[in-house]
Amino acid sequence: MQLGAFSVSLTVKDIHASLAFYEKLGFTHHVGDVSQNWIVLKNGDAVIGLFQGMFEKNALTFNPGWNQDAQGVSQFTDVREVQRQLREKGMEFMAEADESTTGPASFIVVDPDGNPVIVDQHV
Repeated sequence: MQLGAFSVSLTVKDIHASLAFYEKLGFTHHVGDVSQNWIVLKNGDAVIGLFQGMFEKNALTFNPGWNQDAQGVSQFTDVREVQRQLREKGMEFMAEADESTTGPASFIVVDPDGNPVIVDQHV
């Protein structure tokens, strides 16, 4: 099972202060819009998202169908297939993808320490 591109989604209190901090560490704008209270930054292959007022907790995020540059890949495991495989392994879901659909969809599972793991397919 391929989960796709990986990033850490950080819940921030002040997106402008957080952006300035991570820019000092060498991260640069990748996608997103600070005026909408979200932005994704890159430093080499490292990807972090800054989200103000959107999530309650920091989360691990995987994007099936994308590489680390948010470019589509030709072969990937669809989010609904990942969900099906995890369900067969007894995984419980906080939110689920509609398995009757195709294209963009997402689901959320929570690890044993309460950390959300978001699998979010955009293609």
